Amino acid sequence: MSVPPPAKAPAFAIHRRRTRILGLSLDQCIQAFFGGHALTAVIVLTLITVFLFKEGIDFFGQNRENLRIYRQSGMEYVDVLRELERDHTSLTRYLYDIRLRALQHLTGPGGRSLPEANAALADLDALVERFGDAVVPIRGFVSDYGEVAVGIKTRFIENQDFAEAKRQYLAAGMVAEAEAITVAPIDFKAEVAAITGAFPEFEAGGRDLAREVASTVQQLPALPTPELQHRLERFQQLAREYAASIDGRLEQMRTWQWDRPVPATQAFTAFIFGRQWLTASFWQDWYGIVPLFVGSLMVSAIALSLAVPLGIGAAIYVNQFASRREQQLIKPTIEFISAIPSVVLGFFGIAVLGQALRALSQAEWLAWVPGFPFAERLNALTAGCLLALIAVPTIFTLAEDALNNVPRAFREASYALGASRLQTILRIIVPASLSGIISAVLLGLGRVIGETMVVLLCAGNRIAIPDFTQGLTAFVQPVHTMTGIIAQEMGEVVRGSIHYRALFVVGIVLFFVALLINFLAQKIVRRHRISIG
Repeated sequence: MSVPPPAKAPAFAIHRRRTRILGLSLDQCIQAFFGGHALTAVIVLTLITVFLFKEGIDFFGQNRENLRIYRQSGMEYVDVLRELERDHTSLTRYLYDIRLRALQHLTGPGGRSLPEANAALADLDALVERFGDAVVPIRGFVSDYGEVAVGIKTRFIENQDFAEAKRQYLAAGMVAEAEAITVAPIDFKAEVAAITGAFPEFEAGGRDLAREVASTVQQLPALPTPELQHRLERFQQLAREYAASIDGRLEQMRTWQWDRPVPATQAFTAFIFGRQWLTASFWQDWYGIVPLFVGSLMVSAIALSLAVPLGIGAAIYVNQFASRREQQLIKPTIEFISAIPSVVLGFFGIAVLGQALRALSQAEWLAWVPGFPFAERLNALTAGCLLALIAVPTIFTLAEDALNNVPRAFREASYALGASRLQTILRIIVPASLSGIISAVLLGLGRVIGETMVVLLCAGNRIAIPDFTQGLTAFVQPVHTMTGIIAQEMGEVVRGSIHYRALFVVGIVLFFVALLINFLAQKIVRRHRISIG
């Protein structure tokens, strides 16, 4: 009896059998391929995070040492006097501004000649001169004893360099060269005594300053307008508050201790809440992120205030109103903006937009706009306008996708109930896609807050907190940003220095801000999908 030949296996079974020879099925191979990409993304994110923390974590220890030397060398003590001088200088500028406004009023159209106006302001000039001379003794103290404090700090830094050189010579076996280096320890107590021992002079000078300021502003000259007179009375109030604060400054100097330890938390709070970012200073380096963080927020706020209505408005029009031909024209045009290199946009801002905005601010019919006219062509407004151009494609694309994801039944049910097209869009379509639109805005924020070249070229790069007491005028002042400071200074710092570490800590803050924004956006997207489903 003949045995029939075995049936031929199907081709897909042979392929599956061959695949299993490798130990994996076809489904497992596909899963491993895409899973490998996800794993790679996780590994890259982990490596970036580890690298940032590895390079930046030592900053806080170095910053604590920086603050300790600042205190032990007497610089902190001298800075109390320096603050007195700085506050007096600010008041003097305020007084000079009043004088300039008064002169402009008197010499305006149909007004007096310049000599006549100066003669009319003779009493105000006497007030300005007397008030300015009051701080001269304090300025002398700051200059003389500041040099002593700088000398103490300089010798300490030199000793550190000598000690490091000696260590390297010994490690290389060069004993003779190491023994030739002498490291003389610094007695901070004895050194700082040369500064603190002059406290009686500081106290007498401070009290003389308080009496002179109070006496100078006791009687005010008359000014030509009520507005200027009100400003002068405001100056009088500020000057009296300044004079009253001098006793507290003197008490702070009396109780100051050179050997008071610097807590570890101060190295952290000095960075997070510090209002100065000052590097390569002959006096003291400060690493405070507040002016950089505020600059980033201001530029991003300007960008979103322009990009959100433009991007969302364009998405609603394209999705709900535009014809097919309009869609084929508008969508590629907006999305093409994202292909323009940011450095090209920065050049455009420097050469065209900044100059155009400044010229526009000079127009008389726009004089009512807060902050107009302004003199700086590179400022937060210029950078914000360009960042808005960068954010529009992101917001438009994601918002348009969110509108597309609204079930068609919602629209049809609204029309069936008699709602108009505009009512359907505003009350049905947009609310149903609101979570997707919000996520689009957040991702647009993440896009602009991480931008570097535009803000570096067009924001003005002034490391200072804008004067928000002037209202919206603050938004036409130059600022610096977190991304800009990293790009500007990273190429100039010494690897491993405190400045180098500080830039990495700024990168860590920026990294977590961007991570938080993207996390919130993804969470809103998931909620949006669940609600639609």
